[in-house]
Amino acid sequence: MNDDFPIPGRLNLWIAAGQAAVLLALLASAGFVGSPWALAGLAIGYALVMNSAYAMLHEAEHGSLHRNRVVNDAVGAGLALFFPAPFHLLRQGHIGHHLRNRSDDEAFDFYFDGESRVWKTLQLYGILSGFFYLAVVLGNAIALVHPAGLKAKWGDFDRPTKALLDSLNPKYFRLIRLEALAVFVLHGGWMALWRVPASHYFILLGSFGLLWSALQYVHHFGTERDVLKGARNLRTWRWLDALWLNHNWHRNHHARPTVPWVHLPEITDEADGERGRLLAAYLRMWRGPRHTDERVENHHAGKIIR
Repeated sequence: MNDDFPIPGRLNLWIAAGQAAVLLALLASAGFVGSPWALAGLAIGYALVMNSAYAMLHEAEHGSLHRNRVVNDAVGAGLALFFPAPFHLLRQGHIGHHLRNRSDDEAFDFYFDGESRVWKTLQLYGILSGFFYLAVVLGNAIALVHPAGLKAKWGDFDRPTKALLDSLNPKYFRLIRLEALAVFVLHGGWMALWRVPASHYFILLGSFGLLWSALQYVHHFGTERDVLKGARNLRTWRWLDALWLNHNWHRNHHARPTVPWVHLPEITDEADGERGRLLAAYLRMWRGPRHTDERVENHHAGKIIR
């Protein structure tokens, strides 16, 4: 950690507690509404607040939520339950993303010789339309029943999937299994306690999933094929930037991944760049992947996440 950019640990704990309280309240409220409009309002609220909680969870993935590692990981694991997914699985996937970014192992906006354009198009559109989130959430079942299955050869058909699975560290599998169990206990218990219809509950979770998935590649599409520079800062409303903890200062984040969220706008040297509009960047991705002959090696291929 750089002492020039201290972690706002106490502030982060207060924010995380508030996020968890609001999310629990929204999920419970889904058991009391009958109007489709009221349910839609709860769904929008859950999507916005859970993306804020994901931004805080993202801080924990980088060890930037709190200086105490036990506190950092515990809060991150708690917020991950609302995703819902095991924190230590999400963390490994995200750290691996920083290692593979814009390499051939993680370039969803391109297809190469020998690859199916149709498959790469479906893969990108799956990210844009929420199916990526669904795949992550379904990973809870694998993590609970057979965590070692996360290292199986079933993902070898797809280069990005294989790279992700190859990077997973088996030493976390027992912990991932416990976190997956906690996901089912929390959500099953909360639904039963407040008598929330399953359809209402899944609409709230799905609203977040659609938004989260749609935003997962928007900061990288069409950027420089460089592991550190291959991201862009994007602009949205100031209140949304604040709610999402400066997550849209994404080029700055990739340049300095351990700098806490409160300091990201301060990084304005080579990592800065013109902040395009978030919505415009999202719409551009629907153009689909393009063919390229440029190859960028993943210099961390086969590396196990610690």
